[in-house]
Amino acid sequence: MISVAAGREGWAHVMDLGLQGQVAFITGASKGIGRATAQVLSEEGCTVVITARGEARLKEVAREISEATGNDVHPIAGDMMVDAEVKAAVGATYERYGHIDVLVPCAGAAPGGLAESLDDEAWLQALNLKFMGYVRACRHVLPRMKERGSGSVVMVVGNDGLQPPMWEVAPGACNAADLNFASCMADQYGPHGIRVNTVNPGPVDTDRWEWIEKSQAESKGLDLETTQKLVRASLPAGRIARPDEIANVVAFLASPRASFVNKAHVPVDSGQRKPLMDADLVLL
Repeated sequence: MISVAAGREGWAHVMDLGLQGQVAFITGASKGIGRATAQVLSEEGCTVVITARGEARLKEVAREISEATGNDVHPIAGDMMVDAEVKAAVGATYERYGHIDVLVPCAGAAPGGLAESLDDEAWLQALNLKFMGYVRACRHVLPRMKERGSGSVVMVVGNDGLQPPMWEVAPGACNAADLNFASCMADQYGPHGIRVNTVNPGPVDTDRWEWIEKSQAESKGLDLETTQKLVRASLPAGRIARPDEIANVVAFLASPRASFVNKAHVPVDSGQRKPLMDADLVLL
């Protein structure tokens, strides 16, 4: 449950998001934002199914979260780039629990770099995971949610789709496609009691972000320290986000507390001013 502190007296209360007993299916959940989301939803009382490609790590994460929260966390290995594996993971979840109430597509990374540095293979890799992986998850879950007449989908996309950076052209294009797809799904399934929203993080303190900063530095011909300074200068908070700060927003949007929120694309990036990350290019 999310703790909220307020008031001059320093009182605090716990907000119950109303997720107790719901079944959540999370892709890309073995690390980073996906893992943090699994943790938060489990803390909120959800039964959580987590999926990713690495079976050993996935099982360890499931064990850790379950021990910490006391709730059922079930690992199912699957590659979101392979439709048969997505279908099998979703099917196994329905067979075990009978329904999915919350879908969180979170598996996805696209090669960074400038347009001229990306060949067809890099583009197809980006689209197959960061876009089609989300399409596959929705394709196998949303029709079943429709039969039940309820459900919530929260896609973890990225603010590159809202503020496209030239040095990450493939991730930006895939994210924009995800946003468009999410809007279409919100229109199609909204009348059937299903809400579809996206959360769009900026820089987040994960293993992947370290790789992104190195890719940015290489694309721009800068040293890593300068790149890191430019990134933090673009963030009013002066720091990058923690994974749980993204996961908390996902949990809220997934919950009945957000019952009238549909087709929203929520940036969670401290109000990032992304052009400041390219200050070096402007000065050139």
